[in-house]
Amino acid sequence: MPQLTKVLIANRGEIAVRVARACTDAGIASVAVYADDDRDALHVRVADEAYSLGGVSAAETYLDIHKLISVAHRAGADAVHPGYGFLSESAGFAQAVVDAGLIWIGPPPGAIRALGDKVSARHVAAKVGAPLAAGTSEPVGDAGEIEAFADAHGLPIVIKAAFGGGGRGLKVVENREDIPELFDLAVREATADFGRGECFVEQYLDRPRHIETQCLADSHGNVVVVSTRDCSLQRRHQKLVEEAPAPFISAEQQDELVRASKAILREAGYVGAGTCEFLLTRDGVISFLEVNTRLQVEHPVSEEVCGIDLVREQFRIAAGEELGYALVETRGHAFEFRLYAEDPSTFVPTPGKLTTLRLPGGPGVRLDFGYAAGDTMSAMFDSMIGKVVVWGADRTQALARARRALAEISVVGVPTGLLFHQAVVNAPDFTAGDGHFGVHTRWIDTDFGETLKSLSGEDEGVAAADASTAQPGRVVVEVGGKRLEIVIPSNLGALFPPRNPAPAPRPQHSVASSAPKRGAGTVTAPMQGVVVKVAAESGQTVEEGDLLVVIEAMKMEQSVYAPVAGTVSALTVTPGDRVTSGQAICTVR
Repeated sequence: MPQLTKVLIANRGEIAVRVARACTDAGIASVAVYADDDRDALHVRVADEAYSLGGVSAAETYLDIHKLISVAHRAGADAVHPGYGFLSESAGFAQAVVDAGLIWIGPPPGAIRALGDKVSARHVAAKVGAPLAAGTSEPVGDAGEIEAFADAHGLPIVIKAAFGGGGRGLKVVENREDIPELFDLAVREATADFGRGECFVEQYLDRPRHIETQCLADSHGNVVVVSTRDCSLQRRHQKLVEEAPAPFISAEQQDELVRASKAILREAGYVGAGTCEFLLTRDGVISFLEVNTRLQVEHPVSEEVCGIDLVREQFRIAAGEELGYALVETRGHAFEFRLYAEDPSTFVPTPGKLTTLRLPGGPGVRLDFGYAAGDTMSAMFDSMIGKVVVWGADRTQALARARRALAEISVVGVPTGLLFHQAVVNAPDFTAGDGHFGVHTRWIDTDFGETLKSLSGEDEGVAAADASTAQPGRVVVEVGGKRLEIVIPSNLGALFPPRNPAPAPRPQHSVASSAPKRGAGTVTAPMQGVVVKVAAESGQTVEEGDLLVVIEAMKMEQSVYAPVAGTVSALTVTPGDRVTSGQAICTVR
């Protein structure tokens, strides 16, 4: 059997911290990698070693296969764990790792190709008789094919990236005239995040629940469903709250979810941890959605109810061990609350420095975080700070503990979704205190919409960030691209005065809303981020509401529209430029 002694973690943030801790528990050395903005990130500090990837963007760093494998060899790693996101569902990366003589901690490349491609996964699901909604059998080539599908099956429909997940490259079409723009947006997001822009189309089911199964499969043919989960609370088709086991489903529905999941993974020759996702309609119809060929963000809720460390199981499976069990008994109930750096009323990401981060404790509380107090949230990557996971003997106790844990959290420096979570755990549709469980995948935008508008991140006290991030007596250096920390006695700090005084902090500009404002000539950036598209040019005549620029921050795109009809002038940005919140983009007069 192969031996795991040192694992390269090809990721960042809380999942990299999670994997590094599992390595420590298993007696395995861990190697972190980092982009320039992540040089002093928590995952870098937790790992045994850390190496620079020499870049700023995801494409230059965490998506660069050559750099990742080169670091693995330099560090003497014998295995690679991809985490989630980035290259975790890339068959090409998995194959490159294997070809480099390293152990891939994940499913074989062939299984990723069969299931990571959502179109191919539908073929596998159909072959084994899993329930399916109508969809295209192959990726679509242009907007015209999507329009033809909409004409045949009706609206709404959903355009989905064939590769990747996490809600990226997924656009719901309500109006036929929006198809070209939404198709272009889905392709651009998919290409930026996963390196491939192919998309397919499905019928969009009205107000369904999102139900999934956490699965493990070993190389000896054993497939086990660890638990079900409900992940219906979503914004921008990305999950905010998850729970295990999935509540309020019948024994027959449970049996069908388990049967279909096992059949799909066996047919694909799957090995490793994976998740089969389904939609459950209000009238009880189950429809297969996709397979995530990786560890899920929400895996902790399954761990809490089954008592299994899923990352450690990934290590065992990669080393060729048998699972050793055919059935997993769950105990109690667990919730996961994702804490993002974003305004809770709009979900617009807000990068910045976490000047204060006070977290809860007590019975049944687990914290999986990628940041600590004093860390800075980069605009280049995902906006998730961390996850609060709460367990209880039953759903009622877990909810009570969740209310207590969420009340103990304090974040200063950036607004967060904390107010949203505090409201959700008291919402009747979610608590089901009256026996009615009313949440669905669009519940936040529809049924919860008015409550959402009333939330504001202002009371979380966004404080001015301290320009200095280094700790006294601690120096971080890179030697040959490897990150090293040098600790010196605090009384020697005077020997290392700054060569140049720190510049005065730049004034901050506040933008209350990104919505178009009538009568305003200057158009400003609604958030800090990177310009990914410029749809207008100086001298162009535009109508009110026409698209001007698209800005991306923390894996979310924000469109900026013309506030009035007029002529564009003083356009100051091009694709790839970084902008700050409130920065002038152009003028429309």
